[in-house]
Amino acid sequence: MFYSTTDHHGLKHNPFKALVAPRPIGWISSISAAGHVNLAPYSFFNAVADSPPIVIFAANGMHHEGGYKDTLKNVQETHEFVCNLVTSELREQMNLSSSQAPHDVDEFELSGLECEPSRLVKPPRVKRSLAHLECRYLQTVQLPAEQPGLANNVVFGKVIGIQINDAIIRDGIIDMRAFQPVARLGYFDYTTVDSVFSMPRPD
Repeated sequence: MFYSTTDHHGLKHNPFKALVAPRPIGWISSISAAGHVNLAPYSFFNAVADSPPIVIFAANGMHHEGGYKDTLKNVQETHEFVCNLVTSELREQMNLSSSQAPHDVDEFELSGLECEPSRLVKPPRVKRSLAHLECRYLQTVQLPAEQPGLANNVVFGKVIGIQINDAIIRDGIIDMRAFQPVARLGYFDYTTVDSVFSMPRPD
């Protein structure tokens, strides 16, 4: 089949996000200028550079109470955030933290998660996560949005500190089978890394 994105695809659900998959999940913890902590997962998330290391996440849509989502507002206020990497054993808590909670709700408490201080930034990190990227905010790029009242904002952050649980390091590299990061597929589907193969680049 082929369809123009200006027309309807004719399928039960939009296939776009199911085709661009799997997508890593940036479980972003942030803190407001007033000290309110927020935790939310973003599946439009990835690394875009390694020297210096830079990540992005897309805070699309608006908060149901009005204004930008808490994560975007907090990051633009305080210029710091943490990407907590989601592992298989934390998938239920990650899903709970995606609920449309009021502005003043702490998603760490909502999800039954313990937080711990970060090393270089103020937002706390998810204690049970096996890897964390502590980030300093660089900029927000506002992209076109076709639906009235919505916004497509891409946030760039420079990674200034990386915390890795020693349990997932084997022979000096990350053991993906031990790590078991969760990725988003389409619809309400997810996957974990449980199969790995190597392909050295040709000379």
